[in-house]
Amino acid sequence: MSGHSHAKKIRGQKTITDQKRGQIFSKMARVISIAVKEGGPTPETNNKLRVAIEQAKQFNLPKENIERAIKQATGNGEEANLEEVLCEAYGPGGIAIIIEGITDNKNRSLSEVKQILNQHGGKLVQEGAIKWMFEKKGCITVNIKNQKSNIKNKEDLELLAIGAEAEDFYWYDNNLDIYAGIKDLEKVKKNLEEKGVKIDSASLDWKPKEMIEVGEKEKESCQKLFEELDENDAVQNIYSNLKNL
Repeated sequence: MSGHSHAKKIRGQKTITDQKRGQIFSKMARVISIAVKEGGPTPETNNKLRVAIEQAKQFNLPKENIERAIKQATGNGEEANLEEVLCEAYGPGGIAIIIEGITDNKNRSLSEVKQILNQHGGKLVQEGAIKWMFEKKGCITVNIKNQKSNIKNKEDLELLAIGAEAEDFYWYDNNLDIYAGIKDLEKVKKNLEEKGVKIDSASLDWKPKEMIEVGEKEKESCQKLFEELDENDAVQNIYSNLKNL
């Protein structure tokens, strides 16, 4: 079993206000722009862009917003000077955290993330101190409540995931995160769809090699930390090795 994207869970649980929806739209547009700059504007040949567009659609990002983000990234519109940042940190109870972000001002964003961590008993660490505890994997998220009547329970979904050649899976609430190698993500996704599984999203996530448990007080502190990090405009994703949050 493995961990999951805390940002994905937070955004799935929250009531999406107009302000929050606007923030999510902005974050999704940034992901698309970065993907285009790295691999070009064609989803069929740019796997990162294809995944980014699927994520954006999950949050109902309008088609025109997607097209605008691609246009800006190719230099045919207003182009922001965006760059990816990755922060490594320790959190409450000594958990390991990876924070992915996209920003037009790296120093400002790092300062804001550092301040949030400090306020919740965490701290930034040097590059490489945390990342070795994780692996980059493809992640397919499925909600059992969205499935057809032939998928009756969690065991049915688990068996379908195994049959689709998934490497691992992890339950939280009614959601199942199904993991695959980065190169196998599309194959596993297609296998699941052919078996009638309705997929909510597909992404590239940091999967912890081992999980750790902390006390209830530390869990509450971790939840508050993750929520405040997610409120930051630059933060795209938050991953940890915390078990059962």
